[in-house]
Amino acid sequence: MSTVSPRPVLLLGAGKIGFAIALMLERSGAYSVVVADQDPARLRIVAELGCETRQVSDDETVAQCIEGRYAVINALPFHRAAAVAALCAKAGVHYFDLTEDVASTHAIQALAESADSVLMPQCGLAPGFIGVVGNALARRFDTLLDLRMRVGALPRYPSNSLRYNLTWSTEGLINEYCNPCEAIVDGQLTSVPALEGYETFALDGVEYEAFNTSGGLGTLPATLRGRARNVDYKSVRYPGHCSIMKLLLNDLRLRDRRDLLKEIFEAAIPTTEQDVIVIHASASGHRHGRLEEESYPIRIFGTEVDGHRLSAIQLSTAAGICAALDLVAQGALPQRGFVGQEAIDLDTFINNRFGRVYAGKPLALASSGAMADR
Repeated sequence: MSTVSPRPVLLLGAGKIGFAIALMLERSGAYSVVVADQDPARLRIVAELGCETRQVSDDETVAQCIEGRYAVINALPFHRAAAVAALCAKAGVHYFDLTEDVASTHAIQALAESADSVLMPQCGLAPGFIGVVGNALARRFDTLLDLRMRVGALPRYPSNSLRYNLTWSTEGLINEYCNPCEAIVDGQLTSVPALEGYETFALDGVEYEAFNTSGGLGTLPATLRGRARNVDYKSVRYPGHCSIMKLLLNDLRLRDRRDLLKEIFEAAIPTTEQDVIVIHASASGHRHGRLEEESYPIRIFGTEVDGHRLSAIQLSTAAGICAALDLVAQGALPQRGFVGQEAIDLDTFINNRFGRVYAGKPLALASSGAMADR
């Protein structure tokens, strides 16, 4: 009986999301994980999972860690995406990241034109899974009219005026609130301002607001250009959040002082692991000669994975990027060049050992008791 050796993977970043990724990959039995970070305290925590660790300080030490790996998962801040992708392309190593930054993704697309390995950014929740859902909904119509995607990572028990807690990268959050947002409007690929397009809706009896934020659509607008009338993405928050953010970013001009805004947020807004992911995607169009609409609403909560408590944002984000890696490793996706999220079939994704969490199913990991009910 032959056995397949675990594929060697480098994980860059040992923060909260990095920890969840390391846990899932290590416990799957399919990957041998080396985790690299500049913070030795973070590395000590990840080492307890059984992962090898490396302390890195610059591109040279990162490049040394990349050599000989099957793939690199980049869980560093968005401004490191293009540089790390370039190192992976040069080394012929598959690359995956979580960036929501549009400019970084465009740079990676350009790199991928001559790459012999896969360069696959935007593999988390949004961008990431929401692009898989959006493309799946779009393909169910003979003529697609409107595709609307709404995603929120929210505290279950908000207690401040923003009705929000920090659950992921503060830099990424501010980036989404400040940068222009890609969309399709009246059939034209265009840019719309962040914090605009305000709307309210209810899901399972809970009231929410939603507004434009940058990066959530990934490459879907370019894919659906010429095929849809309107395509947009909005972040979901509890009512009142958007007006306060407009005060901070526009009236007080903190969009011009993002480092200060980050400092304020991290000093004043607590983090929480008691969160919920809210996803509501909907599409309308013509099917068999009739005007129809179809929706895809789900909520994801945190859970315990092999004795470690993961928040909803940790679970969903890590599951997204681990599933993308897994599908490339299994040959279910292209083996070189740029790969967008819409290349993934929805059923294939949610039947994957990691992607199953998006269908409300337990992770299928090698260790017993890998996932418990919330």
